[in-house]
Amino acid sequence: MKTLSSRKKRKPLRRINPPSGFHRLRSFVRDVGFDALNTFRYFRYNLSLKSHREFHFSKESTEPPVVLLQGFLGSSSVLRPLDLYLQENGRNVFLIDLGLVNIRDIRESAETLLFEIERIMDDYSKRFGFKKIDIVAHSMGGLIALYYIRKLGGHRLIRNLVTLGTPFRGTYAAGFGVALFGLVSKGVWQMLPNSSLLQELQETGGEPQKTRIVSLAAQGDTLCPPASCFLKGAINRIVPLGHASLLMDSRVFRSLISFLSDRHDNTNVVAFDHFRT
Repeated sequence: MKTLSSRKKRKPLRRINPPSGFHRLRSFVRDVGFDALNTFRYFRYNLSLKSHREFHFSKESTEPPVVLLQGFLGSSSVLRPLDLYLQENGRNVFLIDLGLVNIRDIRESAETLLFEIERIMDDYSKRFGFKKIDIVAHSMGGLIALYYIRKLGGHRLIRNLVTLGTPFRGTYAAGFGVALFGLVSKGVWQMLPNSSLLQELQETGGEPQKTRIVSLAAQGDTLCPPASCFLKGAINRIVPLGHASLLMDSRVFRSLISFLSDRHDNTNVVAFDHFRT
């Protein structure tokens, strides 16, 4: 039996310094290269610049409709591949008008979402027999949805929220966005770590949260790294892809169907439980 003194000493933890601007830029280029095809597809769709709302009730569905929200600088066109996949799998889909590109104040966009959800419930719920709605949101769109759920009473109407690469803890990549769009976009400031909005979102409030939340992060995502996508109380998962692929890759789409149907244990994505603090 080994004595305490004879046991091998653990090596001290190595201190990790915050990445420099150069390293962040290099990581971004690596992310784009890692996901080159899906990044190309993402920008090809995004440049269509659709800004109008759409709804697709193509068939009777036993599942709630799905509202799709795009991320920062995204147009609703970028949601087209996911929209078609959900329709092919028997889900009715709504695209919400968040402007030509999504750059507005997150709180204002959440109020727009509130109005649109109420309109959907008033116009379609009785006719199609649903009482709840699911939301799938990419990047900043997830912050809009979470604000609606936690601060505007959306937990009463939203059954599932699945976020794709949403920086709940903020992202330093938003600093590049501030340099380029800070004068015209309040939303990019709100994605910086420790912003007042992100701190506000950590407070769940006194109301019981009835919405099931899944945060899906991409391992190769340097815009919104997995650590920034961790949300306490949510089901946190990670896939070996990049930021753009979260809206373009069929593996993500298949996992989404499982998450929305509460079959997440059968997906091929893994938990990242080591981000617990």
